[in-house]
Amino acid sequence: MTSESQIPIASQIAAKRFATRLALFYGTLFGLVGTHLPFFPVWLKAVGIDASWIGIITAVPSVTRFTVLPFITGFAEKRQSLRGAIIATAFVSALGFSIIGTLHQPLAVLLVYAVTACLWTPMTPLTDAYALKGVSRYGLNYGPLRLWGSAAFVVGALACGLLVDVIAAKHLIWVIATVAALGALVSLGLQPLEIAKTVPVAASGAAALLREPGFLVIIVAAALIQGSHAAYYTFASIAWQNSGLGGLTIAGLWALGVIAEIVVFALSPRFTLSPANLVVIAALSAVARWLITAQEPPVPVLAVVQLAHGLTFGLTQIGTMGLMVRHVPGHVMARGQGYLAACTGIVTSIASVLSGAVYARHGQGVYYIMAAMALASAVVMWLARHRLEHQPHNAASGG
Repeated sequence: MTSESQIPIASQIAAKRFATRLALFYGTLFGLVGTHLPFFPVWLKAVGIDASWIGIITAVPSVTRFTVLPFITGFAEKRQSLRGAIIATAFVSALGFSIIGTLHQPLAVLLVYAVTACLWTPMTPLTDAYALKGVSRYGLNYGPLRLWGSAAFVVGALACGLLVDVIAAKHLIWVIATVAALGALVSLGLQPLEIAKTVPVAASGAAALLREPGFLVIIVAAALIQGSHAAYYTFASIAWQNSGLGGLTIAGLWALGVIAEIVVFALSPRFTLSPANLVVIAALSAVARWLITAQEPPVPVLAVVQLAHGLTFGLTQIGTMGLMVRHVPGHVMARGQGYLAACTGIVTSIASVLSGAVYARHGQGVYYIMAAMALASAVVMWLARHRLEHQPHNAASGG
């Protein structure tokens, strides 16, 4: 990347402004996830919705990731307005959560939540696409920008957790809606990125991107590693509780993982290995992590294993975004992010369903399947690393 000393002062100021505003928006974006993920089901239960409906309602975002999401990102790409799409989806999401707060009937909640999720879930790939365009333009690093999202996730989850003891659970939806509204307001401050008029938008459409072997390797390898976290996300707390761990210990174990993730994002500008090799390291780290977790280790060992989340999630994200910015043309970056999210959604959904069936019969043995998924990712990326490292950078990609 271009060194700061070679960038004109005006560009340095623009770069810092871009980075600050994007970091702030990442904070609100993942702060919303941090309040929503743990406590939206709690609110659903508090307003009288039964468990079967809760299962259906909470499955909606996963479905939208591989159905509606790619179309939203593709539409934003065609209109050449990532910033506009982010602002629009942020405001509609805030409105949707506010309307949901007034509803108590399961069918009504499901319908409005489905519409809301259709525009909320594309926000992350749209923001990542916008971020990578800025990274290319201003010579920035993705990791230090993205870490504010992880930090805000922790703060949002902890803050909402504290509020559970202060306010009635049936009012938690208004905490979620407030964070969504804050994100919508912050989105207005995102810097416009001028369109590179020399790039022929129609020259490399969605079909061409999906025919590119290198791109398919990137999204499949990333999806396999991230999908290997399915059993962890779904059953870790349940297993730890069954083994006698208290709530504070469980919360601490989750926090260790996210803290490690933040550290990896912060240190990422110092990494000298190629993005492909970073993904391979992340995949092999996931293999080791899940194999150790399958042994039901004691808390001290488990705490060390949790620190591996910085590699299995954080390093995967760093490596994947590095590959995306180098191998996906800038004018189809949003579509590329949409396909990445869709592929990850499909793999994670399948892994979640499979892990549920396996966990019911074999308990922690489910992590052997997760390790196999991560190993498959390592093999795929290792075999393709030379193609990805030596493939000429597309001028439009900013590489």
